[in-house]
Amino acid sequence: MSTWLSLIIGLPTANSTARMRAWRAVKASGAAVLRDGVYLLPDTAECREALGAIERDILSINGTAYLLPIQDPQGERFIPLFDRSEDYASLSADIEACRSQLTADNALASTRQIRKLRKAFAQLASIDFFPGPARQQVDAALQTLETAVSRALSADEPGSRDQPIPVLNPQDYRGRLWATRKRPWVDRLASAWLIRRFIDHDARILWLDAPQDCPPDALGFDFDGATFSHVGNRVTFETLQASFELDSPSLGKVAALVHYLDVGGVQPAEAAGIERLLAGLRESISDDDQLLTAASAVFEGLLAAFANEEKNHE
Repeated sequence: MSTWLSLIIGLPTANSTARMRAWRAVKASGAAVLRDGVYLLPDTAECREALGAIERDILSINGTAYLLPIQDPQGERFIPLFDRSEDYASLSADIEACRSQLTADNALASTRQIRKLRKAFAQLASIDFFPGPARQQVDAALQTLETAVSRALSADEPGSRDQPIPVLNPQDYRGRLWATRKRPWVDRLASAWLIRRFIDHDARILWLDAPQDCPPDALGFDFDGATFSHVGNRVTFETLQASFELDSPSLGKVAALVHYLDVGGVQPAEAAGIERLLAGLRESISDDDQLLTAASAVFEGLLAAFANEEKNHE
């Protein structure tokens, strides 16, 4: 890389608040320090915007700031200044510490810690201008931790089966008894909402102490041996979607959220907030029917919000 941006600044000594704000902005930008008051970033649109905002802020408080391009055929020599390996190592240690302390009893509390870790990773990745394998390794470790927490919150999480998913007629599944494990978490809550919302409006939901308690006439979901459960890389919600051809774009966004919160993967923007909300509901509502009612309102709101986004983009 031969093109860089240099920001040279001088801050007024009297305004300590402004000095601290400018220092924090420079640090958040990921700029390398060439010497006191001289900072460097790759010449990209994002970096130019970040340093330009800092320049304007400093000039507004009567400081001095010069944003200058640098052409250097040997610019690769600056790349080691942006090595984030120590930061990734520190974050990886925090992830491992959270993973080693994880139990079913502290799983809900761990979701809050994981949100902080995910946010820290996103901030670090945003200033990792020359990424190496460390970024992928930490992301994978975070996904593993997120999956472990989900499984701790949902005992006896079903395994996945590799089998074709036949297309079914919803009319053949009306007025039925549906059964799943008690104290539902994301996939079971969302699946129960999906069943009542799109498949069987009069569905009766039975909460099982154990999968083997499922009555012969019930349609089981989200446990090993159930009629509907994980298939391939699909969670139960997605299996139900495929089985009954429920493929609207807005419902697909709900499915992506459920998938991430159940087994990890690509994180939707809404994931942290919805996870926190559902965790709070689960912690405060002991009756599973009431919990489903409250969670259903959340999924209904999500569906409406995603549908409105689609309309606005048309």
